[in-house]
Amino acid sequence: MGYHHLDPADLEPSPDHPCDRRSLAEAAELAQLAAAVYELAPGEDLATSYHYHEQREELFYVRSGDLHVETPEEEFVIGPDETFVVEPESPLRPYNPESADEPVRVLGVGAPKFDIGRPYDPDETDNES
Repeated sequence: MGYHHLDPADLEPSPDHPCDRRSLAEAAELAQLAAAVYELAPGEDLATSYHYHEQREELFYVRSGDLHVETPEEEFVIGPDETFVVEPESPLRPYNPESADEPVRVLGVGAPKFDIGRPYDPDETDNES
């Protein structure tokens, strides 16, 4: 059996990420589940690009602040203690707008872990969603 008691504040931030991201999955060496905590200052994106996953299901639980999520159809605002769930093949860009008064803190989980995000360009008409 394996158990891990983790304090995200003790983890190193992920390099080359647009916001403060601490990977719980890497620290616990999880094979199937991606899990991280994020803190987005005003003007920061959660992910490195507007993207989608072919197989991964994702869940974002907002711990504080308001997370904005741009999609091809509309923009969502997810408040504290609310959850946003994303199905595979669904493009998104989670972010904290520059006009925000405070940072946003989010717990993000997704599976399968190995399904990396693929860039999505909302200006291209032949994107599949």
